[in-house]
Amino acid sequence: MTHAIYPSLRGKRVLITGGGSGIGAGMVEAFVRQGARVHFVDVAVQDSEELVASLAGAEVPPRFQRCDLTDLDAVKSTIDGIVAVEGGIDILVNNAANDDRHKVEEVTPEYWDNRMAVNLRHLFFAAQAVAPSMKANGGGAIINLGSISWHLALPEITLYQTAKAAIEGMTRALARDLGEDNIRVTCVVPGGVKTPRQMRLWHNPEEEARMLGLQCLKQRVEPRDIAAMVLFLASDDARLCTAHNYFVDAGWR
Repeated sequence: MTHAIYPSLRGKRVLITGGGSGIGAGMVEAFVRQGARVHFVDVAVQDSEELVASLAGAEVPPRFQRCDLTDLDAVKSTIDGIVAVEGGIDILVNNAANDDRHKVEEVTPEYWDNRMAVNLRHLFFAAQAVAPSMKANGGGAIINLGSISWHLALPEITLYQTAKAAIEGMTRALARDLGEDNIRVTCVVPGGVKTPRQMRLWHNPEEEARMLGLQCLKQRVEPRDIAAMVLFLASDDARLCTAHNYFVDAGWR
């Protein structure tokens, strides 16, 4: 399979949250392949270190830092540290999330707060933290990861879907407020992506057949497909793309 090369991404300073595995790892690999200067954060240290090792031979290997995104002081200090080293961040990919299953009757106020911290809150504060350097450098791109789940009303992930729906609204609001400074904000909405975690959660032949039956295209979405859209939206080719959602779901309805 061939991959598009975007000259405008070469040397760009990129931060990806939740980059150690799954969709995030696919994006780390994709930006590294473009010659970008990639930093990523995650709490999964082993997966992240293995990813860094696998890309050690790249022209510009990625850099990993452990960061708990529910700790907003850690989010700010980590981003400030990267800005200090690199002189700024050109592209932020807000990817980190967790779709733990739950029933409505099981949700407590504490669990609600935790799920919003894991799946929503840090996206705003990461955007807030990168915005000053983007403004100073003449612009940038913030790409948020949404989810097909709330569009389909999938069962037993009410809080995850609530957060993902909010991300789409936040994307439009941030695009308006930051657009005057040439900062573009978009949202990529993945479908049922074939990652190790998702395969563990619900993979079986019946579910696979059901999902493919609901998709217009009868192939499973993979991390590289999400990465391809993210690369485009981060590049200068998408210079007038902002405030909207971009689905990569094989037409799942």
